[in-house]
Order: sequence, then C-alpha cells, then structure tokens
Amino acid sequence: MGTEGKGTIFRRKDDRYLLYLPVRLVDDSMFPLKCENSMPVKIRFNPNDGKLVVEKWTEKENE
Repeated sequence: MGTEGKGTIFRRKDDRYLLYLPVRLVDDSMFPLKCENSMPVKIRFNPNDGKLVVEKWTEKENE
C-alpha cells in the first residue's frame, strides 16, 4: 500500500502545466479518486499551509 509518492509538476511547451502522479499511487486501492483514463478535477490551495488539494470535479460545482 502506498499512501504517498513522488509526483512532478511541469510546464509544457504550449504553456500548460501537468501534474504527474505515480501509477503505484493512483492504482492503490486506498487512492480516493477512481479514474480509468482522464477525469475533471478541482484544484485548490492555501498559500499559508503549502498544500495542494485535488478533488473530483462534480457537475454541482459547475452550476
């Protein structure tokens, strides 16, 4: 079981950023987001605590 892993955030040539998550982390049965290919996510952060939160995007949030 792996509840943490080393990921990477990087800038592409088209000025988009990608967040890489290790397969071992995402494929773990305890990982909270179940994803077959790609999925919309909500990303938020609080500059005071230095944490990035990634959550599954729901249609309710888009309304």
